[in-house]
Amino acid sequence: MSTIPPTDRPDRPDGTDRNDRTDGTDEHSDLVLTPRDVRFDWDRVPVHWVPGEPTATHVINVLHMLLPEGERWFVRVFQQTVPLITDEELRERVLGFTGQEAMHAEAHQGVLDHFVAKGIDIGPYIAQVEYLFNHLLGDKEGLSPQREREYLIERVAIIAGIEHFTAFLGDWILNAKALDRAGADEIMLDLLRWHGAEEVEHRSVAYDLLRHLDPGYLRRARTMVVSITALLQLWVRGTRFLLAVDPELAGSVEPSVRTAWTAARRGLLPNPVKLGISALRYFSRNYHPSQEGSTRQAIAYLGASPAARAAAH
Repeated sequence: MSTIPPTDRPDRPDGTDRNDRTDGTDEHSDLVLTPRDVRFDWDRVPVHWVPGEPTATHVINVLHMLLPEGERWFVRVFQQTVPLITDEELRERVLGFTGQEAMHAEAHQGVLDHFVAKGIDIGPYIAQVEYLFNHLLGDKEGLSPQREREYLIERVAIIAGIEHFTAFLGDWILNAKALDRAGADEIMLDLLRWHGAEEVEHRSVAYDLLRHLDPGYLRRARTMVVSITALLQLWVRGTRFLLAVDPELAGSVEPSVRTAWTAARRGLLPNPVKLGISALRYFSRNYHPSQEGSTRQAIAYLGASPAARAAAH
């Protein structure tokens, strides 16, 4: 099974490692963000890659439907900000961020292709995701230079809010030992942990870019509300959709908050209470993403990941 780099922190009661760092002391100021050209073989990976846990599996599988278009949108938006960045070090980090996000999109696209090959018709949901990122949040024609800049910064702020959640999820998956104990597919775990480690690794970039373009508090707080609302709706809708169209289930599993909550208590899904507490931290005026997760642990996993190791050779 995939291994998690050891830490000196005792386990939580739910089987995950304690990782509630709030001091940011392991932030690497000289960290170079490097895209890793990873490859995964999905042929033998089951759709229900957490054995006997279709709800938990599909809650996480929503990621694969959201991320390809979402992260391509991240890249397009951030590329537009490069001429506005006056800090050379931040510019380099933004370029590294876009390289990593482009690789994430391609890796998760491979999972989507695998789902299609397994007979899951993901087309209707993907069409909605594409409409969201390419039209509702896409470039607008006819804007004045000032309004165009404001719209660009607004989208950066939304991304900063989303990146807070992806860092939380990355930290969670790095420490989700319950998935290993449940016999989760090791290739899928490596994809999720490689991605999660890079999310922790670059967790400060979007926020620092937002602060560079708009150091105020109001936009940051307002767009986090937008991000929370949109992500919650997309996730609930995506889980319902997958459970309904999964041919192996044939409609036999109904969406259930109780089932998802039970899976979370067992460590198979993120704890929603901890997720909510993490979201509230974003509204603190003293917040910085370096308070979330552990760069040291993320780098350790990237050194151990089978896919990342193969990409380095």
